[in-house]
Amino acid sequence: MLSGLKVLAVEQYGAGPFATQFLADMGAEVIKIENPADGGDMARSVGPQFRDDLPETAQSIFFQGLNRGKKSLTLNLNHAEGRALFRRLAANADAVTSNMRGDVPARLGLTYADLADVNPRIVCAHLTAYGREGERATWPGYDYLMQAEAGYFSVTGEPGSAPARAGLSLIDFMTGAVCSMGLLAGLLEARASGRGRDVDVSLFDLALYNLNYLGHWYLNDGSVTGRLPRSAHASLTPCQSYRTRDGWIFLMCNKEKFWGVLCDHIGRPQWKDDPRFATFPARLAHRDLLTELIDAALMTRDTSQWLSEFAGRVPAAPIYDIRQALDNPWVTEGDRIAAIPLPSGDALRMLAPPVRYAGRVAGGRAPTLGEHSAAVLAAAGVAPEEIERLRKLGVV
Repeated sequence: MLSGLKVLAVEQYGAGPFATQFLADMGAEVIKIENPADGGDMARSVGPQFRDDLPETAQSIFFQGLNRGKKSLTLNLNHAEGRALFRRLAANADAVTSNMRGDVPARLGLTYADLADVNPRIVCAHLTAYGREGERATWPGYDYLMQAEAGYFSVTGEPGSAPARAGLSLIDFMTGAVCSMGLLAGLLEARASGRGRDVDVSLFDLALYNLNYLGHWYLNDGSVTGRLPRSAHASLTPCQSYRTRDGWIFLMCNKEKFWGVLCDHIGRPQWKDDPRFATFPARLAHRDLLTELIDAALMTRDTSQWLSEFAGRVPAAPIYDIRQALDNPWVTEGDRIAAIPLPSGDALRMLAPPVRYAGRVAGGRAPTLGEHSAAVLAAAGVAPEEIERLRKLGVV
């Protein structure tokens, strides 16, 4: 869907590469700009899992999962000739993305003001920790720091336990997704107006925005939501984890109609008319008692049996670990895992792109450091002898 779109991505680690992975998965040409002086994207060395049948500098599975289907160009933007060459590339690109500290894009010449003279239609998307303005523009920042300061630790885990972060890098991933959306919105505007722009998104702003109803409850009513037992919803019940004979299940009866359906399927139809449980407010007032009663009912069967009983009738899901989640037949028997062929004859198994459309394919493996430098520069009209000169200078 994005065939013909060319993006210069000055990116590293997680959030920025996650943003452009969406674009690459949908057919965009993403040229990953990496500094040859420091070994490129530090994610190339992030473990603990590596595959020795992948090329050197691209053996990290962490790196593969964020950079498949991209091209790699080594270019030192700290060097004046590197910045000049970047401008030359930007003249024929649609967009620039970066995920640097807030003060770095301007210093490296990655902003619209820096590039508009060579390409007035270019869109420059900046993913930073705290934004490009204000006293925190020079601060480094990471996902877990945002979760800590935006209140996530206070609502994650069981009451009375140590503050806890979410188990995944949710802020990195969501900020990346929003960055790609903002970039595409900027490109739509540029194609209509002929003029590009800067687009900014920060980890902190995204983390704050994600508070949504919890934040709005506090801003309008002073209500401070804390941790609830069994990951329960603040007001709707049953909406939490419950015990089964062999494990756990999560139920979400977030419409009144599902409460009656649940009662019927667990053999407790009398609860529908019990005044303690007849409405959301009543069930909330008696949640502790209801938890005990539902536990007792569900512990008569295994989780799989209840899932068969509830399927399509009561919103329910098994509580799995990572192995169980990825070995789930709903995953393995569909097209949710892609197999990328490798020269060894084996395949690199990757989670498939979530955007579905006719002709959807997962890209090839992630590139080795500088794998496409010569081809990208040659396409930009840089002569082979000039490329060699720049290599000797440490520019490429």
